[in-house]
Amino acid sequence: MAFEKVSAYHPDKIADRIAGSLVDHCYTHAAGGWLKSNPRVAVETLIGHSEGLVIIETSEPLRVQDVSDTVRRISGIRHCTVRIVPQDPHLARNQEGSPHVGDNGIAKGMPVTPEQRELTALIRTLDENFHSDAKAVLTPDRLIVCQSNASYDEVFQCIQEFVRHNGYGKTIIGGMTPAQITINPLGPWTGGLDADSGATNRKLGSDMGDAVTGGGLAGKDLSKADVSCQIVAHMLAQQYHTEVRAAYAIGDEQVTYHIGGHGEHQPDTLPDAPDLTLPFADIIERARLYVHTQFGSFEKFAEYGLIA
Repeated sequence: MAFEKVSAYHPDKIADRIAGSLVDHCYTHAAGGWLKSNPRVAVETLIGHSEGLVIIETSEPLRVQDVSDTVRRISGIRHCTVRIVPQDPHLARNQEGSPHVGDNGIAKGMPVTPEQRELTALIRTLDENFHSDAKAVLTPDRLIVCQSNASYDEVFQCIQEFVRHNGYGKTIIGGMTPAQITINPLGPWTGGLDADSGATNRKLGSDMGDAVTGGGLAGKDLSKADVSCQIVAHMLAQQYHTEVRAAYAIGDEQVTYHIGGHGEHQPDTLPDAPDLTLPFADIIERARLYVHTQFGSFEKFAEYGLIA
């Protein structure tokens, strides 16, 4: 099975990171702080070629200057059009009192495969070494790496060191011959925001692997079910070692997860049953704890998504 992973410096991931940082800002400045607040925010980002556009729907006070500063810090872009509007009143009313699902949708969780973990670890290593746009594809018999601002020899040496120092010698990448590794097939390239544009939530496969559904993960608070319900589906899939699915409607106060099979799990945290029904308020808190403990922020979560 093939898997593609992109760098945190890919233009689309830069857009995701900007959106994530602005969500962090709303959580941090809302009453109760990051761990207790429930702001309403949705961010769409489009960047490239020295221009940026950010549209934000939010219940929280957010200054244009805060947005422009975030865009500049993450992307280097200085000219950015910013539009901030309040959340739609009908959607706002849906969240009054106990949390309700804010939209129709589905969630899916799949166990992360060893190949997905291995390729993600390689991308992280490339990011640490080159700090520039990259993407890679791994199949059972081929590794394809496109790394900007680096020569063939530099990338190949980085892959060799990755295999040697990270215990991947007997895995898929470690077992490949040089003939099975393709690096920058059209030669050196620069990439980045001077050569390409980036937009929020365009790298769903990289973020979710085999669990791609209809919604993206970046630029949304946890009242958005396509984020929180997807995170919990991912957590359950790792816990049960099997596929997990859920469907939900706008206004639902609870969501039922259908667990595809029984694997090893902690009996004190999950019942031994094929279905698990959770209040949406509980789903939000589980997702909040996951983002906080695994990544520390929505900006860091946006770098590599659930396949991190």
